[in-house]
Amino acid sequence: MVDSLFRFSEEGILEKVTEKRRKEQILFGAEKAKNFGVSSPEEVFTKISELFNCTFWKIKEDNKGFLAKANSCKLAAMAKEVGAGPPCDIYCLDPIEGMLKGLNQDYQIEVEETLWQGKKCKVKVSE
Repeated sequence: MVDSLFRFSEEGILEKVTEKRRKEQILFGAEKAKNFGVSSPEEVFTKISELFNCTFWKIKEDNKGFLAKANSCKLAAMAKEVGAGPPCDIYCLDPIEGMLKGLNQDYQIEVEETLWQGKKCKVKVSE
């Protein structure tokens, strides 16, 4: 994945590829959620942690939904190390949004901070 990021960045097409893949993630989110055995919005984050082992999401519920936080990300760290572009949207946040929308079109995702630009990744999910 880091190699792809590096190549996309080097060729100046990362944004274009990310935009195209986001549409695909939204389109196939329900199928992906089913394939991963995801049945709740919280599970989107925990299953991604289990399957890809890039980050560990901690979930904190509130009265309007929940906040998912991660303090480290192996993929972001490697991408920074080789001078690639940010992996956040293309490989993490867009697939998360796709699966959430696949579970329920009313789910809203708000990215408050990412490890690429900040000290942690914080994603607010509400209905």
